[in-house]
Amino acid sequence: MRALVVDDLLKDFAGCSLQQVETPKPGPGEVLMRVRASGVNFTDLLQTRGEYQFKPPLPFISGSENAGEVEAVGEGVTAFTPGDAVVGPPRIGGFSEFATAAVADLQAKPEALSFAQAAAFGSAYITAYVALVRRARIEPGEWLLVHGAGGGVGLAAVDLGVRLGARVIAASSSDAKLETIRKEYAPEATLNISGGFREQVKALTGGAGADVIYDPVGGDVFDESVRCIAFDGRLLVVGFTSGRIPTVSVNMPLIKGFSVVGVRAGEYGRKFPERGLENRRAIWSMAAQGELRPRVDREFPLDQWREAFAHMDKRQVVGRTIIRPDL
Repeated sequence: MRALVVDDLLKDFAGCSLQQVETPKPGPGEVLMRVRASGVNFTDLLQTRGEYQFKPPLPFISGSENAGEVEAVGEGVTAFTPGDAVVGPPRIGGFSEFATAAVADLQAKPEALSFAQAAAFGSAYITAYVALVRRARIEPGEWLLVHGAGGGVGLAAVDLGVRLGARVIAASSSDAKLETIRKEYAPEATLNISGGFREQVKALTGGAGADVIYDPVGGDVFDESVRCIAFDGRLLVVGFTSGRIPTVSVNMPLIKGFSVVGVRAGEYGRKFPERGLENRRAIWSMAAQGELRPRVDREFPLDQWREAFAHMDKRQVVGRTIIRPDL
């Protein structure tokens, strides 16, 4: 089969190449999936450079989020049969024509979602759910400021926040992205943060500031968010796509009465397995009922993986970038 193999951890994806490798066989409790779509995540890009906390031994096949059809099942598997449409995270091995995954990590693909939409859904929406529901405990009517709203993780928070009844402010530095978000997701407000956003957030919220701030960007965005968060607010640390990990003087949360809350959705599910299962059931149930709408920005065939990575790396997306091994 064809697969995107990482042989060395180098900048600019120089250690990656498309290769012919042996098709894996499913072990006990696993299925072999014919991959129809694979979502491109920033974690995938970071792994190719050895800059993510999970560092698989070299060589490895990149890709961590797939949707496809069951090709074969391993010993003891009864939940799925060949031909079933499924979605799930293999953690690695996704950018390939076939991938194995544990049954415990898989579930049936909702009919309401295409393969590409399903591959765009899981990690982004589980992050948004853990952040907004589990960590922030957001309430209907609260102001939610979402940074990086054009990216997959940010757009998922916009979509879920609207569904939960929050008053969502979608923030980005791109007017074009904000126009798309406004048309397709109807947040209460959109905000171009170029040149600063503190005063605009205060004006939108009647001077109080945002109750919940969802920040996958970090850097200067985090620094200014500290200045426009409401008393008893929750500043959610989701990631650092800006490249700078910020710091905050602890007198600020004390004086302003807000909490800085870390969000690691995968680790949350591992630490609290029952809640993790509840989280997954909640988001996939909403997806099956058409209540959440993952957005696929562009689809690339597997042999155009470099263009797909660049499309993600240059922040050109509104939603998710997808690699299609079946094209």
